[in-house]
Amino acid sequence: MSIETDIKQSAPFKSSYHRVIVNLIYTANWLTGNQTQLLKPFKITLQQYNVLRILRGQFPNPIKVSDITERMLDKMSNASRLVDKLVAKKLVLRTECPSDRRAVDVVITEKGLELLKQLDVRQGDRDTLLQDKLTVDEANTLSYLLDRLRA
Repeated sequence: MSIETDIKQSAPFKSSYHRVIVNLIYTANWLTGNQTQLLKPFKITLQQYNVLRILRGQFPNPIKVSDITERMLDKMSNASRLVDKLVAKKLVLRTECPSDRRAVDVVITEKGLELLKQLDVRQGDRDTLLQDKLTVDEANTLSYLLDRLRA
């Protein structure tokens, strides 16, 4: 289906570039909606999931909240608040950094790692969202083009 059909637009876009921008925004929201539905039964948000994945990548080493912020996909997220919520769910531990008392170290817990294992299985099932529509070569080309847009 075309973007014009999906958004029920009858008039043509001003340019091919305008069409791409609208299509990217619409598709990003479509993917976000799918991811949100995947996470909903686990009672975590996309931003919390992002923090957990960052922490798993660091495991077993701790990471400072400021470093989490730099790595987040959503740069508008409040990493401190997200960490607080994950601590309350016992998915991460927060400790005072021994080398800098103003900084806070964060590490994922076993419960957090187990949750990510469960989500990895479900995420694999979700990959079919794209596998049914794109070949591996097309997916690589799309990733390359998106990287070029941000370069």
